[in-house]
Amino acid sequence: MQLLSKVKRHPQLGLILLAYVAFVALGLPDGLLGVGWPSIRGGFSIPLDALGMLLTTSVIGYTTSSFLSGWLLARLGVGRMLAASCLLTGLALLGYTLVPQWWMMVALGVLAGLGAGAIDAGLNTYVAAHFGEGLMQWLHASWGVGITTGPIIMTLGLNALGTWRFGYRVVGVFQIVLAACFVLTLAAWRRNDASARDAGDKRLTDYRTPLGETLRHPQAWLSVLMFVLYVGAEISLGTWTYTLLTESRGVDPTVAGFFAGSYWAMFTVGRIVAGLFATRLGSGRLVAGGLIGALVGASLLVWNPSELANVVAVGIIGLAIAPIFPALMSGTQARVGATHAANTIGLQMAATGVGMALIPGVMGVLARRISLEVIPVFLLVEYAVLLGVTVLAGWQREAHAARVAAVAVGPGD
Repeated sequence: MQLLSKVKRHPQLGLILLAYVAFVALGLPDGLLGVGWPSIRGGFSIPLDALGMLLTTSVIGYTTSSFLSGWLLARLGVGRMLAASCLLTGLALLGYTLVPQWWMMVALGVLAGLGAGAIDAGLNTYVAAHFGEGLMQWLHASWGVGITTGPIIMTLGLNALGTWRFGYRVVGVFQIVLAACFVLTLAAWRRNDASARDAGDKRLTDYRTPLGETLRHPQAWLSVLMFVLYVGAEISLGTWTYTLLTESRGVDPTVAGFFAGSYWAMFTVGRIVAGLFATRLGSGRLVAGGLIGALVGASLLVWNPSELANVVAVGIIGLAIAPIFPALMSGTQARVGATHAANTIGLQMAATGVGMALIPGVMGVLARRISLEVIPVFLLVEYAVLLGVTVLAGWQREAHAARVAAVAVGPGD
């Protein structure tokens, strides 16, 4: 009752809570796939690396809607766009459970990706413009709640009902209910937009730097590469942990489901804690510390001295990498400058889709041709490369700042 009273007195609080629930829903399907994949490929009689097909079609939809999110926000408004996106995602997930052929599920991946990309990019832009950086940290923590819950739902369906379809049906219905919530709150979203305009608040979309100029900026491409590598590594471990443990290391499926869930649970805890100290530590320290911790965890996963070491390794990685994505997003303006920040954020959101499809897919191909044990080695190398790119971006930023300062002083000063 107290919460409902607060929402009535502060309408923005209701929108914030709904945005957080939407990000929980956004993370749920990602958590389902990793645990459900062995059963999905068994049911459709497809090879291990066929996962790349579904990831590819999903990223096509995700990248497309991410690029168009600004245009959609301007024409539909955030409430309508989110309602349509949740409905589209929910219908696609329910469709997964009804189609009789694998290629049909792959085709539905485009629709699921379109919905997810619009929700992700739209809410990131909206929260950054209206609610500030602090609440952005909690928005991404909400995604962690969703992707932590996803493996639990899928494991429940597999153990109790013997089907992977249960998990997708639960999440699909949840998405449709969420779409209805956005429809019911359309007026509140419109009022919040109107009050922001009346107050003269500047939005991220007020920056009008041509995209071509940003694409000629080397720092923008380094930022894109960071997001491809980071998101690819984040999703890869969540996607392949269950398969690695059950099919290569002989771990009991129920225990392996707990291992997969522990990754996202520690990930969520890490993001919540990081949100409390982000301002004090700064984005640079959060990224560097997270990558060092990820290297430690990946090394332990490669070593594999015991079953307990596996869960410790997965937990370390989840805890360490948790603050990296929001920290990289917050540091965009520092890397590329204010004039290129808005365009670069859009490119980074599209890059997350590329990373989600490309890197887990490549891992699947290598696992099939070599061994599933190539996955932790790949992760170790990837985190090392990402750390190197981060250091390079820092050097280039400092060099650019020095050049700007030299020009400002002038040769005769």
